[in-house]
Amino acid sequence: MSTRGFEIVSAYADAGLQLPQRQTQNAAGYDFFAREDFVLKSIWRYDFIRLFRLIKNEHPLTAEDMRRAGAILKPLLVPTGVKAYMQPNEVLILANRSSNPLKRGLVIPNGIGVIDADYYNNPDNEGEIFIQMVNFGPRDVVIAKGERIGQGLFMPYLLADGDQGNANARTSGFGSTGVK
Repeated sequence: MSTRGFEIVSAYADAGLQLPQRQTQNAAGYDFFAREDFVLKSIWRYDFIRLFRLIKNEHPLTAEDMRRAGAILKPLLVPTGVKAYMQPNEVLILANRSSNPLKRGLVIPNGIGVIDADYYNNPDNEGEIFIQMVNFGPRDVVIAKGERIGQGLFMPYLLADGDQGNANARTSGFGSTGVK
């Protein structure tokens, strides 16, 4: 039986995708590649400046301002076409490539991504891994299919004393633990 690794999501079996791989003998992270060409728009292209101006000048924000801000100030999900399997006491941590913020203005907004073992083969998206990214640079960034966009590290995790576990099962895909 396999312990941990990567597979191509079945919907993209014939798309010529690469499985994540380490780039050097001592690399800890497995580089993930973009599933398709993807435009990561700069947050500065939208009404971001207008919103800042309203806040700076202490104008009250309307419901429409808040709706527009919510549409602008959010990460985009860059698809990989890959899923990961691992042991129940392991997690796949997604991290940014060290060159992305400095060279391209691309960040993972929550610092890391957490892929739980039960995300694999979930009913919503078969466990496809997406990397959340925000483009703080002044220009849109075109990520080409096959370009390295992030890295993943398999890690064991520890439980707190007295943890009896939770009987809830994952019921959907991205951003879900099955609990509302």
